[in-house]
Amino acid sequence: MPDRVPARIAAAFVAVGLVAVLAVGAGLFVSLRSLHQDATIASLGDIAQPIVTRTRALGAADLRAAITNLRADLRPELGLYAVVGERVIPADGSAPILAAASVSVPSDLAAGASAGGTLSATDGQRLVYSATVLRREGAVVGRILLVLTAPDNAGALALRDLLRVLPAVSTVVAVMVAPIAWFLSRSITRPLRRLAHATSAVPAAGPTGEPIAPEGPLEVRDLTERFNEMTAALDAVRREERELLANIRHDLKTPLTVVAGFAEALRDGTASGSGVPRAAAAIAQEASRMERLIEDLRSVDDAGTAGLALRPEAVDPASLVADAVARFGPRAASARIDLRADAEPGLSLAADRAAVERILGNLIDNALSIGAPGVHVLVEARALGAGAVAFRVSDDGPGFPPGSLERVFDRFFRADPARTGPGTGLGLSIVRALARAHGGEAVAENLAPTGARVTVTLPGVPVPDGASAVE
Repeated sequence: MPDRVPARIAAAFVAVGLVAVLAVGAGLFVSLRSLHQDATIASLGDIAQPIVTRTRALGAADLRAAITNLRADLRPELGLYAVVGERVIPADGSAPILAAASVSVPSDLAAGASAGGTLSATDGQRLVYSATVLRREGAVVGRILLVLTAPDNAGALALRDLLRVLPAVSTVVAVMVAPIAWFLSRSITRPLRRLAHATSAVPAAGPTGEPIAPEGPLEVRDLTERFNEMTAALDAVRREERELLANIRHDLKTPLTVVAGFAEALRDGTASGSGVPRAAAAIAQEASRMERLIEDLRSVDDAGTAGLALRPEAVDPASLVADAVARFGPRAASARIDLRADAEPGLSLAADRAAVERILGNLIDNALSIGAPGVHVLVEARALGAGAVAFRVSDDGPGFPPGSLERVFDRFFRADPARTGPGTGLGLSIVRALARAHGGEAVAENLAPTGARVTVTLPGVPVPDGASAVE
């Protein structure tokens, strides 16, 4: 089997062409053989007419002598017989090689009329015959026929004619098939070559280029569309990776600069006395910040590889909200931000406690990160239908920048440093991953006239027996 598509298409069309030529040839052979047999029968009939005229009035006794004399005027390959009733009389006096029953003549055929066909002689030879009625049924001897035979070479003649015709037929088929094969091959290979050329750019680190316009057969168009979707997703991943590296570079530069500065001050003695604890505190603070960045990256990696192992248990949403607000209370107070909790009493939920605490912590941290004094942050827990619970964190700050709501949950996305502060852009991505791991969802919206709200909905999933881990 050829390796290239054009060669395979050409081979397929050659095979189809050969089958077509053979089919046409077989049909032509049958038709030509029949025509040659008919021509031979007609020729024998023409030869028989003068003989019939001379022998019609003869009786059976005189007929043998008459046809014996007439045989000398015929070509050697022709046979002349008289069929009297069921008896066959050869003109050359030899043993008859055909039976009277093998000569098929309609019973109502008039005297002087003829009929023809083919028969098998007793020696196995195929013969073409023409039988003329000399006399219809007689009272004594029955019907008398004059039969002329010739070897049935219609097959050989038909094959000879066919060999003359087939080259022309093959040429016509080739002329018709070649452009179709070329067009079909081009319609398939051209878009495939474009795909191959575009694929060569995929390993490069930069953008994969403009989408390829689908063309060609349906399967090739589907392949092109899938390729465009793949390259679009790859571009998005690469863009996220670039953003991640830029964010990590930015977020590591500041703490490393602080750590290096204070370490240098401790080494050369610039920080001494009361400055030593302050330098140590700064180093510890920046180390904690880098540790948090690493933890966020680990959480994102777990979410991206389906590595989140949830352990559902019965939790009190109101208690979780109150604990989260209490945990961030000192930070909110130091930033002069009003942080309050408002949860419906009597709520219950089956969820992973640590995951819900992480969700609330990330949402509150995101709201406090604007850092503007006087902002109000409200953390709520509300009951929904079918036992689901909605956790909402809203503020009256600047809100999400226009056009960013579609991407606020994307990994590494930082819509506005003023909104996200010194974070990594991973907090809301982790929130959505944890919500979806529970079978819930996270949604962000802007409030009028100012402010934003993030709502996390968790379904009321029953606690599994034994509180086993759920992937």
